[in-house]
Amino acid sequence: MAERSFKAEVEKLRTPAGEEFRGEGILGVTKALLQSGVSYVAGYQGAPISHLMDVLADANDILEELGVHFESSASEATAAATLAASVNYPLRGAVTFKATVGTNVASDALANLASGGVTGGALIIVGEDYGEGSSIMQERSHAFAMKSQIWLLDPRPNLASIVHAVEKSFELSEASNTPVMLQMRIRACHVHGRFIAKANVRPAFTLKDAIENPVRDVSRIVLPPASFVHEEEKIQRRWPAAIDFIKREKLNEFFGNAEGEVGIVTQGGMYNTLMRALELLGLADIHGNTDVPVYVMNVAYPLVDDEVRGFCENKRAVLMIEEGQPEFVEQSVNMILRQADLDARVHGKDLLPRAGEYTPVALMKGLLKFFEQYWPDWSGRKGLPQGVLAAIAPQRPVPVPVNAQHAVTTEPPTGTSITQTAVAEPKEPLPAPELHPRPPSFCTGCPERPIFTAMKLVERELGPHHVSCDIGCHLFSILPPFNIGATTMGYGLGWAGAAAFNTGETQKRTISMMGDGGFWHNGLTSGVGNAVFNKSNNVLVIVDNGYSAATGGQDILSSRAPNRIRATNNPIETAVRGVGVKWVKTLTRTYDVAKMRDTLREALTTPQTGPKVIIAQSECMLNRQRRVKPLVRKLASEGKRVVRERFGVDADTCTGDHSCIRLSGCPSLTVADNPDPMRREPIAAVLNSCVGCGLCGEVSHAAVLCPSFYRAEVVTNPTRWDRLSARLANALIGWLQRRVASREIRYV
Repeated sequence: MAERSFKAEVEKLRTPAGEEFRGEGILGVTKALLQSGVSYVAGYQGAPISHLMDVLADANDILEELGVHFESSASEATAAATLAASVNYPLRGAVTFKATVGTNVASDALANLASGGVTGGALIIVGEDYGEGSSIMQERSHAFAMKSQIWLLDPRPNLASIVHAVEKSFELSEASNTPVMLQMRIRACHVHGRFIAKANVRPAFTLKDAIENPVRDVSRIVLPPASFVHEEEKIQRRWPAAIDFIKREKLNEFFGNAEGEVGIVTQGGMYNTLMRALELLGLADIHGNTDVPVYVMNVAYPLVDDEVRGFCENKRAVLMIEEGQPEFVEQSVNMILRQADLDARVHGKDLLPRAGEYTPVALMKGLLKFFEQYWPDWSGRKGLPQGVLAAIAPQRPVPVPVNAQHAVTTEPPTGTSITQTAVAEPKEPLPAPELHPRPPSFCTGCPERPIFTAMKLVERELGPHHVSCDIGCHLFSILPPFNIGATTMGYGLGWAGAAAFNTGETQKRTISMMGDGGFWHNGLTSGVGNAVFNKSNNVLVIVDNGYSAATGGQDILSSRAPNRIRATNNPIETAVRGVGVKWVKTLTRTYDVAKMRDTLREALTTPQTGPKVIIAQSECMLNRQRRVKPLVRKLASEGKRVVRERFGVDADTCTGDHSCIRLSGCPSLTVADNPDPMRREPIAAVLNSCVGCGLCGEVSHAAVLCPSFYRAEVVTNPTRWDRLSARLANALIGWLQRRVASREIRYV
């Protein structure tokens, strides 16, 4: 079950020609694919930057009606290689994955695809995971487009522009026999808007036609000497064909007053942010109307030299807005102008941040510097709203006045017309308040948490071990309270990251982590197979959630849930043994901390040589709650009996040393005031967010802590027997409490 369902929204994909389509950006992309006569779509779900794979999965019935084949790929490399169907046949195909890690994985296939070229339109839709909210290293897809000469589109973030870009991408690909990459930032994927729909189109040439009428063209295969010819063809024929198409179809756009002395060149994906910044500076309205000349590069690569020269030839200076680094576009614009001997100055990273996300505030600061230098007639900062001034003001510590007499008025700096109020420093500056960081952590009840609790318990006995991490939720173990993990190299590369630590000079072993998603992505070969082949004596823990939890809950080969269009229930243990691992243990309940600890200890100390694999199974609690909570609410609303388990802490038993919190780190575990007036230490307490996984009690038992945890059942719509049992239990407990109280020694 994916974390987000589009079952209701995908019905909009049936919108007929001429009617208005309203919805989310990624639905617009899907509609554009269907309007373009796509024959096949595939991809790897990766992180849910775009949710396009979830949309396609929910729209599979509509795809089948149109004869479109949809496939969930094993990895990004698999997805990219799927586009080989468009090399020899006039088949339009699209694949999707997350950039840039997905592009990294797919780069070999993409390079081969771009070298030989395509006959049908081939489109790669990448979810550009860049910015402060990103979950990966900060890189750009632009470098991959340049490296392999894949044309890169970066459309303005509105549905009409996005749909137009998808449709024209297929035409551009076919006109230049080159794959096209469509860059979709997360905000563009989820922006809401509207456009006039066209009819969905069945592919004119089908997969059946291709299978029954095979075509073979040796010149399209990347094999010397053809590979050298491909390089020449890219430059001499494909590039000019792409430039002609971009100019003819006017894929790039011009806004504002073309005669202005200064101008702005921007990536298409930055257009909305630019317009917001200009609006806040009083240079544009909410509809995007502006007098500032703006050249919008909806095609980020290749650049159209004629358009760049034409825009800049009567300008004193232009500001290049290019998010991320290096400044590929800025360098190219500079080269185009210098070769044409044009005098326009090009500014970019000298006035804007060299790296990082370009927010409206970041753009406003750069625009102010640019306009104040090259547009003397502009009134500058004068008259800007106080909120804008506060946002663009330099960020420096503001001392706190001791009393009102410390406020003094100063003269404004040269070149400004704003009256500023400075505050004199107090004699003893107050310390800045300490802001506690809030790093990501395991969810409440996460089945991966007890695995690392068990590791900490083993660490007490055997000492610390080198732990190689992997991409996935288990990577949160590197943070407190576990502080486990040394490196992470990529999705499914957990065991490969410890491959060098393979020597007979020590009996100590390393531990590697891998999730079920990463295992099927490439961990089976790059990790497990590699360890078998090289006779590793180390340990791998595979976290089997039942689906690819880190990417949004999509099904994978080992998922236990039945899937109508996929083959599931293929055990990881069978695959591991199939490549030669002899020592394999499967634990079907990770919350059994004692068993998890004992299994880890055995793997780390057994005299048996060879790789050792522990498969730790429990369903992702987040997805479980997402599935179970609606059912519980439904049953309760119907008056049916519902039982929910909760855990609590006995205040009289809790010692207040909080070892239980340090060993589990559960967000539901906190501290509370001690009700005993003779004890000052706060006791542990369980919040109402508890999901009843039982880990706190398991930890206390396995680590031999105080037995302060108790389990309770919260019953909704109790039966008569429930009520009677509760009354009897309360009566018995009350009698025992009174009996104990009667024996207490009281001092008067």
